Amino acid sequence: MTVYFIGAGPGAADLITLRGATLLSQCSTCLYAGSLVPAEMLEHCPPDATLINTAKMPLSQIIEHIVSADRSGHDVARLHSGDPSLYSAVAEQVRLLEQHGVAYQIVPGVPAFSAAAAALGQELTVPGVGQSLLITRVSTLSTDMPKGEQLAELARTGVTMALHLAAHQAEQITDALGPHYGFDCPVAVVAFASRDNQQIIRCALRELPGRLAQADVRRTAVIFVGRVLAAEHFPDSYLYSSARMTKLRDDDVSS
Repeated sequence: MTVYFIGAGPGAADLITLRGATLLSQCSTCLYAGSLVPAEMLEHCPPDATLINTAKMPLSQIIEHIVSADRSGHDVARLHSGDPSLYSAVAEQVRLLEQHGVAYQIVPGVPAFSAAAAALGQELTVPGVGQSLLITRVSTLSTDMPKGEQLAELARTGVTMALHLAAHQAEQITDALGPHYGFDCPVAVVAFASRDNQQIIRCALRELPGRLAQADVRRTAVIFVGRVLAAEHFPDSYLYSSARMTKLRDDDVSS
């Protein structure tokens, strides 16, 4: 028997991967976070599947359900919003399952920052402007940032930044990033990416606290900061250039 940690994607029910949907249809037990996973996604589950909403469950109870289902001979789907590799609390679940000798696999999903970039209609790596993306968050009561990962320290790199779980600290973000990125640096915020209530806000960094307060955006948002957001005059990439096409043809002839 296997426990499948499945990335449910950023919110839209049809953004689950084909592999994820297929596995959901084969698992007789499904644990999901009711506040984050769309109800329509559960339609992939077998009609007689046991559905368990973990939104208000402590970790120990979640693991108890998973282990019990595994011991009963059931494959288990553990649905997580976004992609399990980011801010999913999968690590502590996996650690406990390993202690219980329960087999598991991780199935990737569409991450929130990817859906947010798609909503903005732009690429986050632009030739000559920015080729890196720093994905991070801010300290909260539940999860503090490790030493060396405070926002002001990370900002020294100056690379395009994607902030998760941070909309409630807009003033702190502006204060930390402004000296490094410039208070005129372009910012784009996508709240509830891919959902019916999706919101997009574009502004300068100095305007971020006011604009988020005005729109009442406090959670479920990705904040992008970087010059790539307003890039217009940049060189084409080499990938589709005439020079590369000529080289490919010459290589084919010589071979």
